Amino acid sequence: MAIETSARIAFLKKIHLFYGLEEDDYERIANELEEIQIPKGGVVFEQGAKADSFYLIYGGSVRIVRKQNNKEFQLAILVKNDYFGEMALVEHRLRSGTVTALTDTLLLVLSRKDFEDLYKSDPQLKINLEIAIKSRQLARSLRYKWLRDDEVVYFLARKHRLILYQKLIWPLLALFVPSVFFYAWYFIIGFAIVGLAAWLSLIAIVLWAVWLIIDWGNDYYIVTNQRVVWLEKVVGIYDSRMESPISTVLSVGVEANQFGRLLDYGNVIVRTFVGKITFSNVDHPEQAARMIEEYWQRTREAAVGMEKEAMKNAIRKRLGIPVPTPAKPKTDSERPAAPPLKRERLSLLRLLGADTLKLRYETGDTVIYRKHWLVLIMQAWMPVAGTLAVILLLISRLVQLAFNPNEVFISFQGGMAVDAWAGALFLALFPLAGWLAYEVADWSNDKFEVTAEQIIDLDKKPFGTETRNAAQLDSILGTEYKRIGILGNLFNYGTVYITVGGSKFAFEDVIDPPAVQSDIDRRRMARMAKKNDATVAAERERMAEWLATYHHSAAEFQKEVEKKSDQKSE
Repeated sequence: MAIETSARIAFLKKIHLFYGLEEDDYERIANELEEIQIPKGGVVFEQGAKADSFYLIYGGSVRIVRKQNNKEFQLAILVKNDYFGEMALVEHRLRSGTVTALTDTLLLVLSRKDFEDLYKSDPQLKINLEIAIKSRQLARSLRYKWLRDDEVVYFLARKHRLILYQKLIWPLLALFVPSVFFYAWYFIIGFAIVGLAAWLSLIAIVLWAVWLIIDWGNDYYIVTNQRVVWLEKVVGIYDSRMESPISTVLSVGVEANQFGRLLDYGNVIVRTFVGKITFSNVDHPEQAARMIEEYWQRTREAAVGMEKEAMKNAIRKRLGIPVPTPAKPKTDSERPAAPPLKRERLSLLRLLGADTLKLRYETGDTVIYRKHWLVLIMQAWMPVAGTLAVILLLISRLVQLAFNPNEVFISFQGGMAVDAWAGALFLALFPLAGWLAYEVADWSNDKFEVTAEQIIDLDKKPFGTETRNAAQLDSILGTEYKRIGILGNLFNYGTVYITVGGSKFAFEDVIDPPAVQSDIDRRRMARMAKKNDATVAAERERMAEWLATYHHSAAEFQKEVEKKSDQKSE
């Protein structure tokens, strides 16, 4: 039975790809679509085939795989309201993967000619398609390991390039300093020290600019069919993944100033049960917001269906009726398991201290913070200064020995003898290095952790005692943070205070205290939501028990009602 035009239009309006079209466009596209039924296991198209159609999934699900080097990699599992086949059409190339139906699937198909006409004539659809294609290409190149097999990336973006250009203005202005040095070196003074200062300042500015570019390129905003994610990384310092399931979204908003509206960039603000995620200064914010809203609506509809099915199954259990177990499609991992050697090397790197100096990093579900580097500098300045002083004195003494023929570093006349000053300075390095290592280990061992269930304050002295204080997330009454003094505001560090019962935890001197507070609050809300889910499940079981009791007693109640009615009639 053919799908009515009104149903097709309603279907198209749910898909972000067609966001912003006119009513006449919806009707025209709906009439151009052709229905194709694919049975379970049927192939829609194969890798390497000519691209001649664009596909929308009206019902069912499909799996997309790619063969490469005699291995098969899963690219995606798509379900109702998803689409595929657009990349090969836009880029005028052959199919890059094979699409197979996981269940009986109904597809709405747009021919190549109709697709190209629509792509050329409608600028809004063209923008939406280009965003989707760019996002999928970037996702496949990055290949995030934390993505699930059934998870599809629909939007992936960095901050707008203008933000990078604004940051690069400062290194550009700073080039004035080496320019002055070079001018003085060539035309005024000519001292080698001035030339050295010129080159060192130039190298420092270039490294600064490179670091800004890398830092800009490491931040991503992602929308999948299951969650909203903000990835933020500062090389060697900060590594964060803030995410919220689509099901927890409360509202989605867009903020853009006049300049942002002109260049089509702005902020997308996603408010959820477990905190707020802001996509700052992203391209095409309206499209990103529309994607989040689409999957948010999908999740709400799915949640209602799942709740109804859960209630049915609870009643089935109470009545002794077998509960059907839905078959889950088997899926291969997009990435083959890493060989044992690679895992050992990664573990060895971690053992050697890959995370030793990081101020924030994640291990599994645990977020770990350390005190700011400024605390380490203040704590270890004496051994650092002492070590540097001894090294400089040792180098100076070695230079003296090199230019004085009457003195040598090591003499073998009458037995081996070492220059007293050089030997003493060399030996002095060992206790100073040990002292410095102790201070670094002491700083590194002082950690604050936020897990899925607890907050933990760890303090361990090298070769000494270890103190561990912990509290459950759901026992937290409130949180606040403070940045104190010029250094705290200048270097963005402070203390986060967590009120638990009648006491307070203090995450002291952590970097970016608002983000730390957000991490704690977000996980606390997630923990509370999990407990609420358990309460709802218990209430569902109680209602199922009532309904089952009524079902078992219905016949008895009916007999009593009939008996009472007979007595009244007599």
